[in-house]
Amino acid sequence: MMIDADAHVIESEATWENLAPEDRRHAPQAIADGGRDWWLIDGRRIPRGTNLGVNTPRPSYELTDVAARLAHLDALEIDVQVLYPTLFLQPVTARPEVQCALYRAYNRWLANATAQSGGRLRWAVLVPWLSIPDALEELRWGKAHGACAVFMRCLEAERRPHDPYFFPVYEEASRQDLPICIHTSTASFTLFELYGGDPVNAFRVPLLGAFHTVVYEEVPQRFPGLRFGFIEATSQWVPWQVNYLTQRLRISGRPPTGNILRDNRLYVTCETVDDVDYVARYAGEDQLVIGTDYSHADPSAELEALRRLRDEQCVAPGLIQKILDDNPRALYGL
Repeated sequence: MMIDADAHVIESEATWENLAPEDRRHAPQAIADGGRDWWLIDGRRIPRGTNLGVNTPRPSYELTDVAARLAHLDALEIDVQVLYPTLFLQPVTARPEVQCALYRAYNRWLANATAQSGGRLRWAVLVPWLSIPDALEELRWGKAHGACAVFMRCLEAERRPHDPYFFPVYEEASRQDLPICIHTSTASFTLFELYGGDPVNAFRVPLLGAFHTVVYEEVPQRFPGLRFGFIEATSQWVPWQVNYLTQRLRISGRPPTGNILRDNRLYVTCETVDDVDYVARYAGEDQLVIGTDYSHADPSAELEALRRLRDEQCVAPGLIQKILDDNPRALYGL
């Protein structure tokens, strides 16, 4: 089996059709201005229609035609895809009530669409981190409706992922056998505006910081059954992080005695441009997964990534099966 551990959907007007009547005042408005398309959300203009994959048809990436998406997966020889959002990779609101409304609508839209896929389309549930009680409710709802992960940005609610503020969600995710998957992204308006949406400093570098924080602050030890995924930042950084964390933990009197990723149940998405065999020496063979970034057109997007990994034998043969099947199955509890 080939499991695409990182794919996306593109939100459309249909995403907001599931807004509850009392939440419809928060519905994103589609507008055009300055020759560009935007979402108007909570008084802010959010770019729309950027980073669209040229080889992914609109009915597929907007999930208006689930059969078309599945047919495309057949052509790519992909058995299962795990879906992440696009709009919510950046901050869109600082108000809990707006975040709750939009996330509920997104989750119900995606659950309804993926229910037509016969289990081939799975998804990461959005939990409104600005309201922990609502986050717990959405997490449970998502688990009951086909979600296989909890989506988290590198910074949420102006906090780093080791903050005790998040612990009730981590505890419930562990209870529900859902991993916390931290995707390249940020919920911080301060960071996003400081870097002007720069894809390195606003999105990818914070993921490395999130990884370091989760390990150094011993979050996995607090939640022994909880898995973490670190999604879409390549994997070449893993050796550096492992070496640096080993030194820092040793100085703090907590030298690691085994494999940092395996012992902390951490998984990382690799890409075909990575020296995967080298990374696996540090990550371990059981902690790497791979995705296509389906729907997008940024440097991580490669529709043929899974088939290329399988057919070109660009990593050790025994590792291919693990990256394509065993490891994502373990990460997502499939």
